Amino acid sequence: MRKITLFLLISVSVLISGCSSDPAARAKAVFLLLDTSGTYTNEINKAQSIINYLLGTLTTGDSMAVARIDSGSFSEKDIIAKVTFDNRPSATNEQKRAFQKTINKFVSTVKSSSHTDITGGMLQAVEFLNETGAGKKHILVFSDLKEELLKGHVRDFPISFAGITITALNVTKLRSDNVDPREYLKRVDYWRERVEAGGGKWKVINDLERIEALLE
Repeated sequence: MRKITLFLLISVSVLISGCSSDPAARAKAVFLLLDTSGTYTNEINKAQSIINYLLGTLTTGDSMAVARIDSGSFSEKDIIAKVTFDNRPSATNEQKRAFQKTINKFVSTVKSSSHTDITGGMLQAVEFLNETGAGKKHILVFSDLKEELLKGHVRDFPISFAGITITALNVTKLRSDNVDPREYLKRVDYWRERVEAGGGKWKVINDLERIEALLE
């Protein structure tokens, strides 16, 4: 009898512990970086399908942000929209509609930037994701992965990507890549090595028909 009572007490304790766990730890947080340099702005329309997929997939308690990669991306001004979805489904739906409206306006008015500060965007993303406290954190990088910095900008330093999955999307091939395909492979390997050195997980998805694999 004492063994049964002890077992019941332990079971109740485990249930209470599970119910009181931090909801944020079970949530997802996603930060999408959009390359707006040069001719890559022509690709931005493709990013809308990704954003729509995320809005349809993320739910109450999850967080999402979209930011542009431009000449100096470690800045709040480059965040186009950000949100943590309300616990009330009706409020969440309203947040999603407002988010989509903001993105549509940005896509219709986006202007090309002269430089590409991918590292600065990554830093901004890491900061946002860590502040959410979410248990599953993702950075999505919609870019050709070619970084071109303003003179004087320092970005050659390690970044901690601990607990974050970074997915490169739509890594288009540049004209120079057709001359020497090793240039393309070198860009992808550079970012993979940098992410993995920082403790993150790296993926590449170029087939946007496979967007269901984004948050796996």
